Amino acid sequence: MSTAPRLTALDALHRSLGATMTDFAGWDMPLRYASERDEHTAVRTRAGLFDLSHMGEITVTGPQAAAFLNHALVGDIATVGAGRARYTMIVAEDGGILDDLIVYRLGEPGTPEYLVVANAGNAQLVLDTLTERARDFDAEVRDDRDAYALLAVQGPESPAILKAVTDADLDGLKYYAGLPGTVAGVPALIARTGYTGEDGFELFVAPEHAEQLWKALTEAGAPHGLIPCGLSCRDTLRLEAGMPLYGHELTTALTPFDAGLGRVVKFGKEGDFVGREALLAAAERAETDPPRKLVGLVAKGRRVPRAGFRVTVGGTAVGEVTSGAPSPTLGRPIAMAYVDAAYAAPGTEGVAVDIRGTEEPYEVVALPFYKRRK
Repeated sequence: MSTAPRLTALDALHRSLGATMTDFAGWDMPLRYASERDEHTAVRTRAGLFDLSHMGEITVTGPQAAAFLNHALVGDIATVGAGRARYTMIVAEDGGILDDLIVYRLGEPGTPEYLVVANAGNAQLVLDTLTERARDFDAEVRDDRDAYALLAVQGPESPAILKAVTDADLDGLKYYAGLPGTVAGVPALIARTGYTGEDGFELFVAPEHAEQLWKALTEAGAPHGLIPCGLSCRDTLRLEAGMPLYGHELTTALTPFDAGLGRVVKFGKEGDFVGREALLAAAERAETDPPRKLVGLVAKGRRVPRAGFRVTVGGTAVGEVTSGAPSPTLGRPIAMAYVDAAYAAPGTEGVAVDIRGTEEPYEVVALPFYKRRK
């Protein structure tokens, strides 16, 4: 029996703006408002406003909160300074990736509080897994998914737009940091951990304040060319920036080392952690017998590859596409794919993607496809 999708606090507003809505991970979310290409270009050149309220927020508190998160996740959370954030992962005992996460350290010194942000489709699994793993620790895991709406302003004009509606010290807010502040009269956690390849901010607020904040940002952003943006352009933006998406580049069948993200695993941290033995073996395996590598592919023609399509050399499968789309910035189709290490070097000759029975030529390139100028 299917259940009705969940609605964000901005649902009525999206519909009033004429958004095309889609079911995404059990939520009714805006896919686009008008043109995906225009929305993508706005974020690259000016600014875009997103509703990301489908993300899963989990708060962890208690005297052993840091020790618990060190045990439950692969990263060294105990060394995250107040007001900073860390990209990390939660894995199964066998090292398979359950989700990739951002963990913010909030709270006063001496009373640490952590906000764990999970992907929408994995939020319940992450919550259940953390709750289970917290049993031997003096730490509380709290489901705060209904406590937050999440708005994001992304693009080169985003600092100027946000400065117009807050007196928080945005210049002092580094990448992968978060600070409490007031935005357009609304209390918010202001973070700087974007997923588009551009500078930008995420604003965690109470759901009842979401509409007021959206309208204030729209007004402040009008002179800067800010437009509302949906999930469709978010996908092409993160693809150009070479950022993995759970369910595509990251799955339970892969360890962080298979995904080329072994750097997030901290074997030297205090205490044991779930999946450690399996990940040690995976790290060793990656040294002696390199797994398939995640690479970028740029089309020589016009046909767009999709997830699951075979990457071939001379008609033989050497990999698989994980994400593919037309790239508005490059003006041609692009893809991320896992390919055998022998064919992973940029410029490798003879690589193609099997698109419905036709071998379409592709160029192997290093990720990301796009990097903003600082």
